[in-house]
Amino acid sequence: MQVSGKLTNEDLILAIKSGTNIDEAISFIYKNYYSLLENIVLSNNGNKADAEDIIQEVLVIFIEMVNKDKYRAEASVKSFLYTLTRNLWISELRKKSSAQKRNTSYEDSRELIERDISDYLVYHESRKLVMTLFEKLGEKCNKILTYFYYDNFSMKEILQKVDYESEQVLRNKKYKCLKGLINMVNSSPGIKENLKTALQNGK
Repeated sequence: MQVSGKLTNEDLILAIKSGTNIDEAISFIYKNYYSLLENIVLSNNGNKADAEDIIQEVLVIFIEMVNKDKYRAEASVKSFLYTLTRNLWISELRKKSSAQKRNTSYEDSRELIERDISDYLVYHESRKLVMTLFEKLGEKCNKILTYFYYDNFSMKEILQKVDYESEQVLRNKKYKCLKGLINMVNSSPGIKENLKTALQNGK
């Protein structure tokens, strides 16, 4: 098989299946089809790094399909790679969109809980009652919430006092502690009423 110049579809498939001159076949695809495939990603909210990742994945899938006789040559290699790239990138965009929605929902939920717990604490709350609730959440939550709300330590200062890998990990733990506190208060009318009274008396 000629490895320079123009390779036919049959040349490319033979190179891949036989393992002979496969590097030249891949080089031919990159040289002749890369720009076309890259443009699919670039023209649909992607960047060059996205395009590189997708094209590499497309080639891996294509080679695997050829070796498993799943490529029927009903379309040219160029057309097949184009369709495969477009479908794979659309799928990736959907995943990114779903992940973005989940992250937005997570942040909104966290901000809501932050506001809820702040509402309980800003009116010079009864320290004894609230500290009792903190203690019920466990030692780690007790320390984090006490440092943050009573000692007014920043997250960076708290990180130096507790054993967590990073500020982000610490913030995630604080979020879980706050969520646990809200759940505890809401699940017990007695606690909720006592806390409400304590906050009112502390104004």
